[in-house]
This record gives sequence, structure tokens and C-alpha cells, in this order.
Amino acid sequence: MADRVYPAAKPAVPNGTAAPAPAPAAAAAANGGANQTFPANKAQLYNAARPTYRPMPPPRRKHRRSCCCCCCLFITLFIITIVLLAAIAGAIFWVLYRPQRPSFSVSTLQVSQFNLTSTKLASKFSLTVVARNPNKKISFFYDPINISFNSADVDIGDGSLPAFTHNRKNTTTLKTVVSSSGKNLDDSAISNLKSKLKNKKSLPLEIKLDTKVKVKVGSLKTKKVGIRVKCSGIKITVPSGKTPTKATTSNVKCKVDLRIKIWKWTF
Repeated sequence: MADRVYPAAKPAVPNGTAAPAPAPAAAAAANGGANQTFPANKAQLYNAARPTYRPMPPPRRKHRRSCCCCCCLFITLFIITIVLLAAIAGAIFWVLYRPQRPSFSVSTLQVSQFNLTSTKLASKFSLTVVARNPNKKISFFYDPINISFNSADVDIGDGSLPAFTHNRKNTTTLKTVVSSSGKNLDDSAISNLKSKLKNKKSLPLEIKLDTKVKVKVGSLKTKKVGIRVKCSGIKITVPSGKTPTKATTSNVKCKVDLRIKIWKWTF
């Protein structure tokens, strides 16, 4: 049998004093057990307006930078390896073949005609060129050679030489005639030539030889490469009669340069 619980006796209230307000729990029980709501204070309102704190995720490692560094290192090593291999191959080729450029020189040059009028030029030259191949194991195969004579930046004659083979340790003598038959010139070109003849009684001459050459090393042949031979330091004297005059060729220097064409440009 369950024990009975008796409520405690109410505390005595002195005469003339109001009875105390019932406790919240008692008031809630008296109202049928419903929860009472109270207005929020300032601290609760401030915390409600603040966003919820969420911790940041740990930073991820940057793999892209490491990949770029590896690629740059690989490319650098590859380029260095190619350069070293090319240098070793060039050194071996030099030791085995000792390559040298062919040389050209102007042996003789005669001026048999040089008639300059107010609008035209008629000229005729006899040219002898000597080509030397100093290599013991390398041969050259030349295409037809185009020749141009220039004086005071004016073209005063054109000619050509036939194709020929330049064997090892060989010297070849080439002869041709360079002429200009009644070529029309502008006023500035005519005045330049006349002023040179009047002041120095001789004309400075530059000879250009343009062609393509194929090189044979042992049993291997390369593709054709353009070259230009430029000879400067020549002085010609205009003949006064039918007797040809000889040009001064003692100080002539001929230089051989490669002519590499890339698209529209020639170097």
C-alpha cells in the first residue's frame, strides 16, 4: 500500500501583510501546466543576429606549382642534353674532316667598253675567277652562278658562270663576260656615275656571285644551300679608245657567306 504524501503547512503570514506571489512552478501548475514565454534580452538578440561559426577546412597542397617546376626542370635538362650531344658531334666531325670554306679570288678583270650617256649605259667586262677547295675529304657541287657588277649603288653589268664540281684539294679557273647593253638608268644613277668619273677618273666596283651549293662529305650529300661571294676593293678605269683597260685587283677581298631563306626573308 503506497504511502500518502501530505502537503506542507503554509507559512504563517503576519496580520496586515499581503500574501507572497506564487512561485513560477506553482503558477504554471495552476494554469494547467502551460509553458510561459518571456521577452529575449539584448545578449540573446545579438547572438541571434550573428552568423553561425563554421571552422575553415585545412588548406590543400598546391600540386600545380610542383608540376610546373618539374616540367621546367625536365625541359631545361633536355635542352642541355641536346646542346651537349650537338657539341660532341661537332667536335668529332671537326677532328675527322677538318672542314674549311671554299675561297674565291678575282684573277683578272678587263674593261673593254663603258659608254655612259644621259639615259643609257653600255658596258662590257672580261672576268676571270679562281675557286679553291682546301678540303681533303669534302667536295662541292655548284649550281649556275649569277654575277652582278655594282658601282656607286648602280648595277652596271650582269653575267653568269656555268655549274661545276669542286673536287677535293682542287683549284678551278672560271672565265666569263659581264655586260650591259643599252641599259636604261634613272637621273640619279647617271649623276652618281658621272660624278665618280669626274672626281677620281676611276670607278669603285663590287662583284657579287650568287648560287646554290651541295656539299659531299664522304658518301653523304647535303641539301642545296644558298651562298653569296662578295668581292670588294676593285677599281676600274674607263677606256678612252678601243684598247681595253685592266682593273686593279691586287687588294681584292672576296668573302663567302651563307644565304638562308626563311619564308620571305633571306639571311
